[in-house]
Amino acid sequence: MRTPPLRRSTLMIVALSLFASLTLLTAVPLFADEPGPGAAGIAAMGAAFLFMFVIFAAVYIYIALALQTIAKKTNTENAWWAWIPIIQAVLMLNVAKKPVWWIILFFVPLVNIVIAIMVWMAIAEARNKPSWWGILLIVPVVGIIVPGYLAWSD
Repeated sequence: MRTPPLRRSTLMIVALSLFASLTLLTAVPLFADEPGPGAAGIAAMGAAFLFMFVIFAAVYIYIALALQTIAKKTNTENAWWAWIPIIQAVLMLNVAKKPVWWIILFFVPLVNIVIAIMVWMAIAEARNKPSWWGILLIVPVVGIIVPGYLAWSD
């Protein structure tokens, strides 16, 4: 996914929300008059959490690898920044040749969507691809494919 910061932050919010929900669900029996879900229910919740964690980790690794590859192909310094969450956005701005102060705009709700699209459009241009590839980032399933295409296509 990711990762554009928008995708990554959305995924992180979803994953953390699910984790918080599962945590609260396991605490409910402590305060209820009824018996808890039992070992099978707790195991099912743990399995669901593990499944979500594996999916989140796989998407994060995919986005980091794609961004690192894009940085190397565009001869951008510090390609390893792709693995560090906030600094990853700085690397994206460096690849897109945008001012680093735009990092502040990634934290403004709704503005971050527009900025992420503009940055990914510039990244596509840096990879000599049409800029409309950056707009495809907002299409749910296609948005996952965009970083990989920009990284590993010729």
